[in-house]
Amino acid sequence: MSLIWVFSLIVLTSISHGIEASNLRHKNHEWLVKRNQPYRTGYHFQPPKNWMNDPNGPMYFNGVYHLFYQYNPYSPLWGNITWGHSISYDLIDWIHLDIALTPTDSNSDINGCWSGSITFLQGNKPTILYTGKDFQNHEVQNLALPENLSDPFLREWTKSPLNPLMTPINGIEPLLFRDPTTAWRGLDNIWRVIIGAEIDGNGLAIMYKSGDFMHWTRSKAPLHSSNKTIMWECPDFFPVGIKGSDGDNSYSNEDQYEKKHALKVSFHSHDYYVLGQYSIETDEFKVETDFMDEGFDLRLDYGKFYASKSFYDSEKKRRVVWGWVNESDSDADAFIKGWSGLQSFPRTIVLSESGKQLLQWPIEEIKKLRSDEKVSLENKMLRGDSIIEIFGITASQADVEVSFEVSELEEAELMDSSWVDPQLLCDGKNLSVRGKVGAFGLLVLASDNLTEQTAIFFRIFKTDKSEKKKYVVLMCSDQSKSSLRNDLDKTTYGAFVDLDPLHEKITLRTLIDHSIVESFGGEGRSVITTRVYPLLAINKGAHLYVFNNGTKSVKISKLNAWSMNNAKFVSWKGEENQ
Repeated sequence: MSLIWVFSLIVLTSISHGIEASNLRHKNHEWLVKRNQPYRTGYHFQPPKNWMNDPNGPMYFNGVYHLFYQYNPYSPLWGNITWGHSISYDLIDWIHLDIALTPTDSNSDINGCWSGSITFLQGNKPTILYTGKDFQNHEVQNLALPENLSDPFLREWTKSPLNPLMTPINGIEPLLFRDPTTAWRGLDNIWRVIIGAEIDGNGLAIMYKSGDFMHWTRSKAPLHSSNKTIMWECPDFFPVGIKGSDGDNSYSNEDQYEKKHALKVSFHSHDYYVLGQYSIETDEFKVETDFMDEGFDLRLDYGKFYASKSFYDSEKKRRVVWGWVNESDSDADAFIKGWSGLQSFPRTIVLSESGKQLLQWPIEEIKKLRSDEKVSLENKMLRGDSIIEIFGITASQADVEVSFEVSELEEAELMDSSWVDPQLLCDGKNLSVRGKVGAFGLLVLASDNLTEQTAIFFRIFKTDKSEKKKYVVLMCSDQSKSSLRNDLDKTTYGAFVDLDPLHEKITLRTLIDHSIVESFGGEGRSVITTRVYPLLAINKGAHLYVFNNGTKSVKISKLNAWSMNNAKFVSWKGEENQ
C-alpha cells in the first residue's frame, strides 16, 4: 500500500493551530445526522435506539454471552430506567432481546431498576442482584432469578417475593446506597457482596453476608472506605494475576485468597482502582496505595469511561470489562440522532508483571473484524515537523497499532516537579506546543485539510538525575480541533505511561469507530477513551496520519492498520438494526 510523505509548513501549522472557525454548523447537519447517522458505531455495542448507560450483569452461561445495561425504552435521555438485554456467541455480533427487568413493585423498584451484577449460585444458576428505587425514592437491593433455565437466551426473569433484601438503615444515606457487586463465597460457604455508599461524606463499600443468598446481614466494617472521596458508585471487586485465569473469584481452593485483588469504584466521572491483599478468612483488604493518594492515580481509563463492570469468562479463562462511554454533545443532538451512549469495546484485564497496575487490551475476537488487507510501515524515520498520511484503509472505522523509538532522549525537556496532574499537563502542552521529544503520535478522524483532527500523542521528559526513574512518558488525547462545532465537550485527557523509553518501545493501539476513539498506551498500561463529532472527517471524509511535531527525530518501528468490518446487531426476531 502506498504511503505519501508530506512536508509542508502550511500543513504543520494547521496541525498546531487549525483554521479558525467560529460556531460553524452545516445547514444540512441535522438532516445529515438523521439520514446517514455518521456518529453511529460499526463495531461498538449500542442498542437500536434510545438511552443506554451502565453495563450490568455481564456473564457467560451455557455457550452464550449476556450483557445487560441501563436502558430507557422511551427516550434518548436518561429516565424510566430498565435492564436492557442482549446476547452474543463471540462478544462481537449481538442479538437484542426484550427488556429483562422493568419497574413494577412499589416497595422495591417502582422508580427504576438500577445497576447490579450476576452471581452463579450452586448448580451454576445465574442470579441477579440489583438496586431498585422504592416509592420513597430510597435505594434498596433486590433479587431476580431466571424464569426458565432451559431457555438458552434467559429472556424472562422473576423478582423475589422477599424483595427488598437489603435496605438503607443504621446510618446509611437512603439516596446513596446502590450497585451491588458480583457476590463471592468464602471457604466458610458464606456469601459476601459489597454495595457502594456514602456515609458522612465519605465513600465506602459496605459488605453484607448471607448463607442462603436471600437473607443478608451487614458486616460491622466495610470492605474499604475513604475520607478523600465521595459516593462510590458501581464498585467491582475481583482477584487479578499476570494470567487471565487468575481472575476467577470462585475461591474453591485455599490458595485463591493469596492472590492480589483489585477494588474498582466510580466517582468524579472516572473509574479508579486500588490493589491489595484480601483475606477470605477475615475479610480484611489491605491496600497498597489508596484512592487519591498524592502521586498515585490508578484508573481503568483516563478519558470518557465510567460505571464499568467486569466478569470472569469461564470459556476463555479471562476477566473481561466494559465501561459506559457517554456523549460529548447535547441533549438536542441526542433527539436528532435518536440514541445516546455506547459501551467500550470489551477488554481483558490482567496484572502487570511489576504488580503495580492493571493492563487492559481489546479482546482477541476483535481480529475477526479486521479486513483482509493490512497497511504496514516499518523502520521509518519521522524527522521533526513531519507527517505521513496512511492510505489504503477506511480511516473512520479502523484498528491501528504503532510503535515508536526515540534515540535522542537526553535532549528531552526537564520534568518539573509540579507537573503531577497529567491531564493539566496535556492541556497546557497540547499539540500546538512544540517540544523537543514530542509531540508524536496519530491524528485520527482528521479532515483532508486538517481543520478537524483528534490527536493522540506522546511527550517524553527527563527527570532530575538524582531520581531513580530517568524518563517520564506522557500520553495525551487532544480533542480541541476534533470538530468545527464549538458547542461540544472537547476536554483534553492525559495519563502517564509506566514504561522506560530507554529500554522499551513506546506503543499505541487505537480503535477508531466514527464517534469513539479508544487508545491503549504502553501495551495497555494507560488507556484514554474519547468521543468526537467531526463535520468534515466523517465516513470517506476521514483521514489517518502519523506525525512528529517535536524537534528531534522519532522512528516508527512498526505500524499496522486495518479497516474494520461492521459487527452484526439484530433483534431476536431477526431484523437487522445496526
